[in-house]
Amino acid sequence: MHNEGAVTAITAKRLTLALIVAGVIGGAVGAIAVEHNNATAAAAAATAPVAATTAPVAATPAPVAGNPVGVALPDFTQIVSHNGPAVVNVRVVGTTKVSQRQMPQFDEDDPFFEFFRRFQPQQPRGGGRGELVYGAGSGFIVSPDGVILTNAHVVRDADEVTVKLQDRREFRAKVLGSDPKTDVAVLKIDAKNLPVVPIGNTRNLQVGEWVLAIGSPFGLESSVTAGVVSAKGRSLPNDPVPFIQTDVAVNPGNSGGPLFNTRGEVVGINSQIYSQTGGYQGLSFAIPIDVAVRIKDQIVATGKVKHAKLGVQMRDVNQDFADSFKLESPDGALVENVERGGAAEKAGIKSGDVIRKVNGQPIIGAGDLSGIVSVSKPGDRIGLDVWRDGKIVHVDATLGSANDKPERLDRDTLARNDGGAKLGLALRPLDPMERRQAGVPAGLVIEDAGGAAEAAGVQPGDLLLAVNGKPVSSVAQVREVVGKSSKSVALLIQRGDEKIFIPVRIG
Repeated sequence: MHNEGAVTAITAKRLTLALIVAGVIGGAVGAIAVEHNNATAAAAAATAPVAATTAPVAATPAPVAGNPVGVALPDFTQIVSHNGPAVVNVRVVGTTKVSQRQMPQFDEDDPFFEFFRRFQPQQPRGGGRGELVYGAGSGFIVSPDGVILTNAHVVRDADEVTVKLQDRREFRAKVLGSDPKTDVAVLKIDAKNLPVVPIGNTRNLQVGEWVLAIGSPFGLESSVTAGVVSAKGRSLPNDPVPFIQTDVAVNPGNSGGPLFNTRGEVVGINSQIYSQTGGYQGLSFAIPIDVAVRIKDQIVATGKVKHAKLGVQMRDVNQDFADSFKLESPDGALVENVERGGAAEKAGIKSGDVIRKVNGQPIIGAGDLSGIVSVSKPGDRIGLDVWRDGKIVHVDATLGSANDKPERLDRDTLARNDGGAKLGLALRPLDPMERRQAGVPAGLVIEDAGGAAEAAGVQPGDLLLAVNGKPVSSVAQVREVVGKSSKSVALLIQRGDEKIFIPVRIG
C-alpha cells in the first residue's frame, strides 16, 4: 500500500519544491508521491445539478474603459447541501514494507506542530514486514447502486477499504479496479438509492471560473474550499494527464474528492499540490472528469484499462524553436523522437515535425497533445496538421496501445547536432561502424563545442542528426542550413539513449 503517512524527505525547512500527494495514507499528513485523480461517469436523471447563486460584491471597482465587466461572488451553499451527501470518506487498512514513518519535521514552537501531532493516529513502529498501516482519502458516488470514484494511490495494496457516507453509515467496499497511470480507482459498495454527483464537461470549463472542492483534509470530513481555475491542460513531469490547475485549498486527505463548477457539476478529481511543507501553498491540480470517466467506464466494463499511445517524445515550442522553424508563433508540440514501430512512425511523423493541430483542435503545447491522446482509445484514428519544411502537412495516425512494449533500438551511444564554425562546433561525419553502433543512417560527431553551441548545452561526443528538422550527414549540409538562418537554429542531438532538440542562438 502506498505510504502517505510519512513525510520523510520534505520538511517545513526544505527549499526545493516537491510534488506532494494530497492524500493521507498511514493516517498521517502529507506524502511524497504524486496523485493523479480522475472523476467518474454520469449520474441518474434525478440528480440535476444545482447552480451556485451569486451575491453582489460590496465594493465593485470601476470598470475598465471598453470592458465593462461586472464581478459577483458565488454562493456555494446550494451546491454543498445538494451534492455534499454524495461525497464520501475512504479509509483503508493495508501493509507496507516501509520501516519508519514520522510526522513532518516542524519546530515544537511552530503552530502546525501541535495540529499535526494531534491528527496523526498512533501507528506501530519498527521494521517488520507486513506491518499494518492505515490510510484515508476522499471519493464521490457516481451511481445510485454504489459505484464510487477515488484515487488509485489511496487504495493501493489495501486489504480492507471502508467507505463512510455523510449520514454516518459505513460500508465495506470492493475495489473494482485501479489505474496507477492516471491514479483513478473505482470502488463498489452494497447499497441502493444513493445520492450521486452530476458529471460536467471539462471542455466548457474556463480559466478564471469559480470551482469548489469537498473532501476530508487531515481527516476532517465534509470540508469545503473554493477558488478559481488558474490554468487548463497543465502538463507535469512524467505525467500524461492534462491537469486542471486551481488555487483551491487542497490538503492531504482531499485525494479523490470532487471539484465542482458553479453549476454543481463535477469537472475534476482533486489530485496534487506543489508544496515545500506538505501543506497547501496555492497550487492545486485536478484530473479532468473526461479522463476519469473514460477510465471508470473501462474498469466497470472489463476490470482493467487500456491507454492509447502515439509513440513520440515531445517538447513545447519556444521562441527560439519558432525562429528556427520559421513559425509565426511559438505554438505546437515539437517531435524530438519517434518510437520505432509505433503509431507515429507508421503514419510518417518525423523528428523535427511540429504538431500544430489534432482533429482540428489547436495544439499550444506538448500537454495539449498528451491530453487528447489520454482520452483516446487504442485503435482510434486522429488527424494531425504538422509543420514540416516550412509548410503544413496533414497526417492521419491510428493510435497504438501503451500496453505494447516499444521496439528496442540497438545502439550504444547517441548524440546531438551542431552546425559548424558559426555555431562554435568541430564536426566530422560518422564512419560506418559508428552508424551501426548508434543505430542511425547518418549524422555527425561533435568533436568539440564552444561559443553559442556550448552555451546552449551541446557537448563533445554528441551526435548531430538534423538542423532545423533537416537531416545532415556532412559539414557542408550543416553550414548550408545554418547560413540560411538569421536568429537561431534547432539542433537534433542524440545523447545516451535520448534524442533531444537544442535551440542555439546564432544572431
